[in-house]
Amino acid sequence: MNQNKMIHTSGDFSPEEVRLANRNPGMALELLAEDITPVGMHYQLNHFDIPLIDEKTWTLEVKGLVRNTLKLSLEALKALPKHEMIVTLECAGNGRANYEKRKQSMPWFNEAVGNARWSGVRLKEVLRESGWEDSVSEVVFTGADQGLDHGIMHYFARSLKLEKALHPDTLLAYEMNGQALPVQHGYPLRLIVPGWYGVASVKWLKSVELMDHPFEGYQQAVNYHYRQNSDDPGKPVDEMKLKSLIIPLGFPTGIHGSDFSIRGKYNCPEEPGPVRAGWKK
Repeated sequence: MNQNKMIHTSGDFSPEEVRLANRNPGMALELLAEDITPVGMHYQLNHFDIPLIDEKTWTLEVKGLVRNTLKLSLEALKALPKHEMIVTLECAGNGRANYEKRKQSMPWFNEAVGNARWSGVRLKEVLRESGWEDSVSEVVFTGADQGLDHGIMHYFARSLKLEKALHPDTLLAYEMNGQALPVQHGYPLRLIVPGWYGVASVKWLKSVELMDHPFEGYQQAVNYHYRQNSDDPGKPVDEMKLKSLIIPLGFPTGIHGSDFSIRGKYNCPEEPGPVRAGWKK
């Protein structure tokens, strides 16, 4: 079977799509008016079963082409300098339910987005402790969530180029909106990559591996790719594309007549940069 083949559907939503929508809730778009999305309203997408992890026995392993292999407890990570950021996350598949035909997967309309305050330790602080060989070019992040995708059993994993991993805003987060990371959002530790689609921010982190070649894991080399057709190998999704939405009013309304004006602030940069800290209103 061609692993790159895109399966699409149309018509009514299937029971499987409805089940996914209930399991992976999006954000009520009225909350675009708020600067910070409440924890319970932030969108979530879980590819496999949610792993239940015991913080007392959990460690983060830093391995591969390093000078010092590390096994860090949550307590050890919390002993490092704390860093906090407000970051917008969006699913790479946000809006796919609006297409005809649509991709057979999570049926998002426009609600797969959220803006939270994430706290933790800069990844570069941890990598500084491990050190790395001169040949290192890529860093792989593997979560504890495991399952089947297109017949391939694997742990969810994605990679970053070393330069991006060392960026001062790339974060190992253990808090969300001032409280311990919720189970559904990656407890006890997750990656946060500001400005990139949510798939890069791997949850339930169990290992960080440094390597000298491109990572060929399923979620990196096959899934989550930009492609022109089913035969195009494509490229992995990375930075979020600019998207604009009108906040729902929260009550029925209408516009009458042919001439009307809209008043209020707007933001439309000529050269929009990566989304780092929140949305513009």
